[in-house]
Amino acid sequence: MKLGFDNEKYVKMQSEHIKERISKFGDKLYLEFGGKLFDDYHASRVLPGFQPDSKMKMLLQLADDAEIVIVISATDIEKNKVRGDLGITYDVDVLRLMDEFTERGLYVSSVVITHYAGQAAADQFKKKLKKMKKKVYLHYAIEGYPSNIPLIVSDDGYGKNEYIETTRPLVVVTAPGPGSGKMATCLSQLYHDNKRGIKAGYAKYETFPIWNIPLKHPINLAYEAATADLNDVNMIDPFHLEAYGETTVNYNRDIEIFPVLNAIFDGIYGENPYKSPTDMGVNMAGNCIIDDEACCQASKMEIIRRYYATLEKLANEDADENEIYKIELLMNQAKITTDDRRVTVAAKERAAKLGVPTAAIELQDGHIITSKTTDLLGASAALLLNALKYLGNVEHDTHLIPASAIEPIQELKVKYLGGKNPRLHTDEVLVALSMSGLTDQKAKTALEQLPKLRGCQVHTSVMLSEVDIKTFKRLGVDLTSEPVKKQKKQY
Repeated sequence: MKLGFDNEKYVKMQSEHIKERISKFGDKLYLEFGGKLFDDYHASRVLPGFQPDSKMKMLLQLADDAEIVIVISATDIEKNKVRGDLGITYDVDVLRLMDEFTERGLYVSSVVITHYAGQAAADQFKKKLKKMKKKVYLHYAIEGYPSNIPLIVSDDGYGKNEYIETTRPLVVVTAPGPGSGKMATCLSQLYHDNKRGIKAGYAKYETFPIWNIPLKHPINLAYEAATADLNDVNMIDPFHLEAYGETTVNYNRDIEIFPVLNAIFDGIYGENPYKSPTDMGVNMAGNCIIDDEACCQASKMEIIRRYYATLEKLANEDADENEIYKIELLMNQAKITTDDRRVTVAAKERAAKLGVPTAAIELQDGHIITSKTTDLLGASAALLLNALKYLGNVEHDTHLIPASAIEPIQELKVKYLGGKNPRLHTDEVLVALSMSGLTDQKAKTALEQLPKLRGCQVHTSVMLSEVDIKTFKRLGVDLTSEPVKKQKKQY
């Protein structure tokens, strides 16, 4: 994969810029961390060379002065919203984040449940956290938000929110995903701190959209595709343009909330230290792009992957058609179709020719390998074996797992465990391969190639089982599927 981003330069420049921003405020700084802190795979996909844990490395330099507040929306808890890259719900991810931060030596002080309106699922999650001896705070929906500034900046607005007790000068506010209410949490704290005589500041660390590249750059379009369910829209920052005569990119929610921030800072300092939403940010990613074409190509592929992911959600009734329409519009703006993703074309062409479920993988060297469903293996399981044989220089006709080893597993699944599908899933075929590797050097060699699958592209002609999806995720494969369900009984 061609690199398009200088990660070492980014870590150094970004760290220095954040420290500089912290020094501009006195008692306390609320730093909104957008995106993922230590597993920002979206950034690593659209900015080839970006390391998923870059933000974490910077934060660890400030560990002694920082505490983390994790924010989750009660609406997302109620809807069981799933983090697409990990396949877990947002509430489960909060628990995971708490463990991950703590293990890395960072202090997680509390969890805030936003958009709270008495949701039963949110109450249950709060009780669970309380049993774990974790501090939990509730923030409420405000009527007319964000336009009704007099109400928002009052005791009946932010004043109703529970005040988050913090002890360190840097408060990092993060969340499992977008739309959780991170900025509103920060602004609510500014309101409460002001009433307590605390001079607090606010800054925003959001990788996307990148403010100093064009509005319709594929990187920024890929961000819109990633947030299609939130109806986020990238916009020219009108406040920045008016203040400086400079064109920069921000997104609608930050622009809409800026008058609120103005009103709050007016009450604290007598004036807002920021003249625009762009001023609030500390993102240096745009300064570290070293190959624009590589990033453009990677971003276009990400848009196509997001399109397929949304088609699958629609097929499972987890999305509406407006999300599809939006991503189709973004594809038109980027001048791409699904046929621009080579692996997608390969899988569909083979499925049309054979009339059975198929799969295709594009390896790091650009080589494409395909597979089909057989009596013994599903298309995904067969694809893994084919790819590992190629990477390990094992002859394609070699049987890494003898039929005599597969048949007993099939009998176990169907006869004893009541399964309907005798074919091996991806996880089952990898276990069988590891067993073969104990006595067969070729099977052992093939198994050792698994790390080379990370970052490879896969497309399947039908939607996969949850087991197969999770296996591909664990292998670091970028998976898409046609929104076609395997035929099965309705009851």
